Amino acid sequence: MTAMQHATVRDRLLAREASLSPFAARELTSKGRARPEAPPLLATAYQVDRDRVLRTKAFRRLKHKTQVFVAPEGDHYVTRLTHTLEVAQVARAITRALNLNEDLAEAAALGHDIGHGPFGHAGEEALAECLPDGFRHNYQSVRVLDRLENGGAGLNLSHEVLDAIEKSSKARADIFAEGWGVPVTLEGQVVKVADAIAYVNHDILDAIRAGLIAEEDLPGSARRELGGSYEARVDRLVGDIVDASHAATGESPVDETPVIRFSSAVAAAANELREFMFQRVYLFDGTRAEAERGKRVAIFLFRHFVKHPGGISPGFSLPGDPVERRAVDFVSGMTDRYAIRLARELGCDDAVGWRA
Repeated sequence: MTAMQHATVRDRLLAREASLSPFAARELTSKGRARPEAPPLLATAYQVDRDRVLRTKAFRRLKHKTQVFVAPEGDHYVTRLTHTLEVAQVARAITRALNLNEDLAEAAALGHDIGHGPFGHAGEEALAECLPDGFRHNYQSVRVLDRLENGGAGLNLSHEVLDAIEKSSKARADIFAEGWGVPVTLEGQVVKVADAIAYVNHDILDAIRAGLIAEEDLPGSARRELGGSYEARVDRLVGDIVDASHAATGESPVDETPVIRFSSAVAAAANELREFMFQRVYLFDGTRAEAERGKRVAIFLFRHFVKHPGGISPGFSLPGDPVERRAVDFVSGMTDRYAIRLARELGCDDAVGWRA
């Protein structure tokens, strides 16, 4: 393509952004990047961000990181990667229907869990015990993308993408509780709820596959409100978000500040279903037994690399940081199977006999 053809493509993409809802995020109103860059030739800023996240080694490692079930025997259990792809799909469906910026939502969705360590939330709990300031996967996702990737230079992502990732986590009490903050963009709010829609529903399928629950065990009121199958529930939740958040399109005659939300009935059903999963699956003794084993492996590895920082692989930490921070960055970047295999080689009893 010639320079003139490139300019025409970019102009068309920016015009498409300009046609979005007046409440949508767009490159021309973005707070930009920490380090200014020349405009991309054949993309918008958020499309560039999406591609940068997708090409990271940290993103590729998600395929071998736990979602709920640690090192499962079956090949069809959800991994952190397949969860991430489902979040991106749900987020794109909602933003498309509301005429918001799909590219921003997709970029944030692809990066929102990139800071998760091995063994899912059990690994997160372990690393939180290792650092005086604690450890949260959403903050670690920002750290990976903004500081650790690209040889310590970070990806220089747009402010809105990093904000959506940082505030993507939710409190247990309510999907829309402020938790770790409310994203500044509607697209970020979409990613926050898309995460919950995706994980509750695919975790139900995994729990049924593992024999922990049956479809009939789900709360009756939630089944009546949301449906009795994966497809029905996702369709109902996404459709309700679109209907309840219609003001976000900019076409609503009602004078109100747009937010992303459920209707009250669906919100109650979604929260009930989520709490059921906490009680019957996430905190179930059988599930927790493997999780606790993963915690012990993660803590073993942290303590080893605090004592032996020379073993920390280059590119997984920043040389000038305290050794505890470097060890956490290194361990959090590991996949389940690498952590198990390495811990076994280093003499960790909990890693012996564990499939990796």
